[in-house]
Amino acid sequence: MIQRTRALFFLWLAMLMGAATCLLALTGDAAAHAALVRVEPADGAVIGTAPNSFSLTFSEPTSPLVLKLIKPDGTITTLDRFVLRDTTLDIAAPTGLGNGTHVLSWRIVSEDGHPVGGSAVFSIGAPSSGSPPSVSDAIDWPVRIAIWACKVVLYAGLFIGIGGIFFTQWIGGPSPAALRVAVGAAGAALLVTPLTVGLQGLDALGTPLSALGNAVAWTTGFSTSYGNTAIVAAMSAAVALVALLAGGWIGKVLSLLALVGVGVALAASGHAGAAQPQWVTRPAVFLHAIGITFWAGSLIPLAAALRMQSPDAILALRRFSKVIPVAVLPLVAAGILLAIIQLGSPSALWSTAYGQVLIAKLVLLVALFGLAAFNRFWLTAPAERGERPATAQLVRSIRLELAIVLAIFAVAAFWRFTPPPRALAAAAAAPASVHIHSAKAMADLTITPGRVGPASASIVVMTGDFGPLDAKAVTLILANPSAGIEPIRRPATRLGDGTWQVDALNLPLPGRWAARIDILVSDFELAKLESPIDIRP
Repeated sequence: MIQRTRALFFLWLAMLMGAATCLLALTGDAAAHAALVRVEPADGAVIGTAPNSFSLTFSEPTSPLVLKLIKPDGTITTLDRFVLRDTTLDIAAPTGLGNGTHVLSWRIVSEDGHPVGGSAVFSIGAPSSGSPPSVSDAIDWPVRIAIWACKVVLYAGLFIGIGGIFFTQWIGGPSPAALRVAVGAAGAALLVTPLTVGLQGLDALGTPLSALGNAVAWTTGFSTSYGNTAIVAAMSAAVALVALLAGGWIGKVLSLLALVGVGVALAASGHAGAAQPQWVTRPAVFLHAIGITFWAGSLIPLAAALRMQSPDAILALRRFSKVIPVAVLPLVAAGILLAIIQLGSPSALWSTAYGQVLIAKLVLLVALFGLAAFNRFWLTAPAERGERPATAQLVRSIRLELAIVLAIFAVAAFWRFTPPPRALAAAAAAPASVHIHSAKAMADLTITPGRVGPASASIVVMTGDFGPLDAKAVTLILANPSAGIEPIRRPATRLGDGTWQVDALNLPLPGRWAARIDILVSDFELAKLESPIDIRP
């Protein structure tokens, strides 16, 4: 038994190193959950003439799914000519745009596989009379509920099914009933995985549940990073089922591959795996996933064996007690690391939806670990000695563990709809910028961060024909007349190469500010450049 436990331990270590390399190779470089940083024309802007193009800048690289322009008369034009430039999406505007209020609507998918949608309203010449054309931002609850339910089934199928099959191959044989549960769970994962791809496509495109039969929903779902997760998850479930049929050492190897596949699948997409640095977060997700799979998958076969008082029950309990720390310790360490990276700051734990879901999960985890500790330190020893009251109580306690685990799956599935605080913080820290051009001079104004609070401004000045401008002085004036804020004047400090810096700015309110840059070209010439700039909350 000792040799078998050691063999399992070293196989586990080899599996960790090999799978970490595989999942990084599979997923490549990925970015975090994208958030809009800037849109041109700006939301609420009134421009004199029709633009030649539109521009969307996000906090991370994205892939466009649906781009459209709603005209003042309500007609919708699909925008299919665009160019991706790192985090910026440049979109060619249709010709013949008339005066009035337009809505630029977009639906993109970030590299972590999650869709992001939004719209900006701008007017050409003057705003239209009456209400502007609208774009519905309502949550599609049938799609969202279906995604959540399928996520819970997928988690249960992968963790309980594949984990249960791994337990039967390496720790001990369960009862026929427990074996049926493991097979049923793995089969459910195999069946529900394709459905999650179609639902991913519906959510990405913003289409209703009735459109699930359209091929575009499935191709869109597979085109996101979640497609990798679905493929590996389905293969892992299939390999686990084959492992039961094969038996022997082939079954052991296949069940080990299936367990590895669960970690690789969950690390291939999602918020946690997409965070930087990738070489830390993806292996952390992998460790977290396989730890959960081993623990959750062991509960049903172990309880069934103890309840039936099978000859191998005590041996299986002893093996499980020796191996479970190898799974739980990396699970806990990886979970803590991912939580720290995702939250960014302690206040995000209670001030964001992501943090509130984490609080609910932590409450359940405290109960789970407390129950597991009670089982290990108070019930395991007498159960190993064959004391029936302790064995019966241990079976009941393991069943309660399973119920808590399923509740954790249900809570964790809500993370599918909550961007992590690190992504929100990255978007909030993004600068606000504007380019101002006149015949005499031009300037690029960048305010960092582009939100309320302390900030600094960088100003790059040039001549009107993009030549160097050796200005004698540069002054930044910011005002928000609609909020009753009079002009704030700050002289800029020369940094060199046409760049000037303004420190110690404090912007008290969000909204559209009026920015003016006074450039003293010579003792007798002053160029004044003016433009609105949007400051985020």
